[in-house]
Amino acid sequence: MSRPTDRPFSFHPPLAGAFAALLLALGVLAGCTLGTPAAVADIRYDLGPAAPAASPGPLPPYKVLDVSAPQVLNSDGVIYRLSYADNQRTATYANSHWTMPPAQLLTQRLRAALSSHGTVLTGGDGVHAPVLKVDLEQFEQVFDGQSESHGALTARATLMLDGKVLGQQTFIARAPASTADAAGGARALAAASDDFVSQLVAWLGMTPVVAQQ
Repeated sequence: MSRPTDRPFSFHPPLAGAFAALLLALGVLAGCTLGTPAAVADIRYDLGPAAPAASPGPLPPYKVLDVSAPQVLNSDGVIYRLSYADNQRTATYANSHWTMPPAQLLTQRLRAALSSHGTVLTGGDGVHAPVLKVDLEQFEQVFDGQSESHGALTARATLMLDGKVLGQQTFIARAPASTADAAGGARALAAASDDFVSQLVAWLGMTPVVAQQ
């Protein structure tokens, strides 16, 4: 069943079947009246223009690997969690999607930010340089109440050189959503992404790129 407004909502179980039947009947009626099936919009979101990250000064070249993510985040679905009702359940909006999986969006965001502070390489470049690996663990809109939500991003960054770990840090970024729908969630997650990137750039500026013995 599609949700035209793309707002999370819940049914009282005894009424769910009747409500679904009513929606089906209305859909059939609309199709008969207009002569064509009702069209459902598919809205696509990206992270929008990046907010400038605070400069820690010039950074050395980094090999920035593609951001990795668990299987649940390897799709274009916009995930939300109704934490006020059941903190262990997640769902995705019916008619709203990312332009690409969140890990790919974050890879683009991170490389663009670091390129303004120094040279950005990929894992396949044959240059001796520290390697930055980011594991995305959470990227979702969390509802604290029916009309209150925030974008939640959690990621772990590991900096390596010659097979040795120079540093590792888990980052948590949160940003409030202005509206309780997919659009609000997308904006909040974009803001959380910018916060994460700023935290990561600052951390890199404080992490010496010298192999530990």
